[in-house]
Amino acid sequence: MKKLTAIWLSLLLVMGVLAGCAGAETDHKAKSSQNNETATAAFPVSIKDAAGKTVEIKEQPKRIVSLIPSNTEVAYALGLGDKMVGRSDFDNYPKEVEKVEKIGGLEFNVEKVISLKPDLVLAHASQMGSKDGFKQLEDAGIQVLTVNDATSFKDVYKSINMIGEATGAKKASTKLVDEMKAKLNNIKKQAEAISKDKQKTVFVEVSGTPEIYTTGTHTFMDEMLSVIHAKNAAGDQTGWVQMTEESIIKRNPDVIVTIDGSSLADLKKRDGWNAIKAVKEKQVFQLNTDLASRPGPRLVEGVEALAKSIYPDTFK
Repeated sequence: MKKLTAIWLSLLLVMGVLAGCAGAETDHKAKSSQNNETATAAFPVSIKDAAGKTVEIKEQPKRIVSLIPSNTEVAYALGLGDKMVGRSDFDNYPKEVEKVEKIGGLEFNVEKVISLKPDLVLAHASQMGSKDGFKQLEDAGIQVLTVNDATSFKDVYKSINMIGEATGAKKASTKLVDEMKAKLNNIKKQAEAISKDKQKTVFVEVSGTPEIYTTGTHTFMDEMLSVIHAKNAAGDQTGWVQMTEESIIKRNPDVIVTIDGSSLADLKKRDGWNAIKAVKEKQVFQLNTDLASRPGPRLVEGVEALAKSIYPDTFK
């Protein structure tokens, strides 16, 4: 798959555009306005972002615009909800975000963002096609911080800490990352009960027909499978890859997980798919798109949901 296509798919994923339906609310409660450390935060700060530029933030940001849902979720989890003045059309979590002004979808409205007078704009590396828009914001005196296009949990933690440092919520970001690591370690301990001969091969459908995409290695979704002792049916591929229906049938996975909101009934009716072990044994599941695809604070919940679908007897 061409690099450009991979970047585009990555953007669609983190935006949640591939989902056929909105992700359901979970029991996870975002901390909308609980960041009390900011009064003593040390500014100015200098941060080298994912775009390779050094961002100088002189004062603690009071007005923040987020261009992508995962950044928005991080901001709310760090207690910055009361500072949010702009968000993407695809943001749907937490509930409070619905009250925040929309600034556009895959292509943000530069004029709208400028009109909101933010101190800081949180961007994403998958949006680098919007460099002209970023430059216009910077020319207007607005700081743009680009977080990485995460391919691992380590990258996700790095993004969270970067946003924490940029907003004066460093203590909150450290706490959040520590909590995520602890939960992930607990899942890893449970997964130790799954012996190598009991590990299931899983095909993750990121995007459905007519062009089926899945996750290969060097993605956080592949790491999610590894954490719960599941084998990636596309483990011989790298990044986000397109696969034919025939190739998937040949791989004959034990489990199929779809995260694109497609109808499970339609998936099972595809030509020849009734021969796949996962379909024959009714091991086809749908995962909440947002939990599985957004590199943010709820990603560990996505791992838990994935684990319970694949190994219900181990993860209860």
